[in-house]
Amino acid sequence: MDINIGIDEAGREKSSNALKKLLADTYTLYLKTHGYHWNVEGPHFQQLHLQFMEQYTEMWTAVDELAERIRALGHYAPSSYSEMSGLSSIKEETGNPDWQEMVTNLAKGHEQVAKTAREVLRVAEEIGDEATSDVVAPRLTLHEKTAWMLRATAH
Repeated sequence: MDINIGIDEAGREKSSNALKKLLADTYTLYLKTHGYHWNVEGPHFQQLHLQFMEQYTEMWTAVDELAERIRALGHYAPSSYSEMSGLSSIKEETGNPDWQEMVTNLAKGHEQVAKTAREVLRVAEEIGDEATSDVVAPRLTLHEKTAWMLRATAH
């Protein structure tokens, strides 16, 4: 069935491609945060264990919303780790960083997701995709705030 939502195919593809990068960045940061939740140690264990759980739970919900927006635009969302990894500007890490490195790494990750969200908003504005803007603008606010809180925690 043809899609007739007021955005032509080229615009829907452009918006979907930008959203796919945001989805991949969010998913990769979700995985990193969940792993840190499992492995954090040190004097701030309880606080960080709970903080990381709050963050990964929020991102888990967000990836579904982002994927559903891609589908509403008529495109398929990436659905494998290899696809996510290939699209993500956040790279996975190996090893077991200490709590302070974890916090710093996550702050940088949230900053990157904010940058990616800004690009999606630019594309959405360019093609008149207000619905994508409505999905992404709160994500930008959340990631900027989370990055600030993590930076404050790292000191």
